[in-house]
Amino acid sequence: MLIDPIDTKILTMLQEDSRMTIKEMASHLSISATPVYERIKKMERAGIIHRYGAVIDPIKLGLKLTAFIHVSLNAHSKEMVETFMSSVLSFDEVMECYHVSGRYDFLVKVLTHDMESYHSFILNKLSVVANLGKIESQFALSSRSSTVISPKM
Repeated sequence: MLIDPIDTKILTMLQEDSRMTIKEMASHLSISATPVYERIKKMERAGIIHRYGAVIDPIKLGLKLTAFIHVSLNAHSKEMVETFMSSVLSFDEVMECYHVSGRYDFLVKVLTHDMESYHSFILNKLSVVANLGKIESQFALSSRSSTVISPKM
């Protein structure tokens, strides 16, 4: 599905505030509510919009340590890669898992309360995952992010 500039504006508004009403979006776009509603439904059916959610501040939940773990596997069959991903994504601490190119096979983003809980995660969860080879951790000192993905990309 090709999107036009109005679709792009709708997507941007939804990413910035998914609670914005269709009427409010229509007002910002200077069009009626019906075409906005129809465009959103069309993008949902096409899979461009696949879910809505809240952006949560992990620090306010006490999750103060963000770690990025580079992981190498011992074996690289399709089954082993898929098994690793599903195992890792079952852990509450894991926010994201990427199968990547380069020196490592995966980049895993983990949120924990502190270094002690991170250590426990490594010892009791990650280290017992089958086919795990080498891991290397990096810790975020600070962060900034954009929650808006430009549909023009």
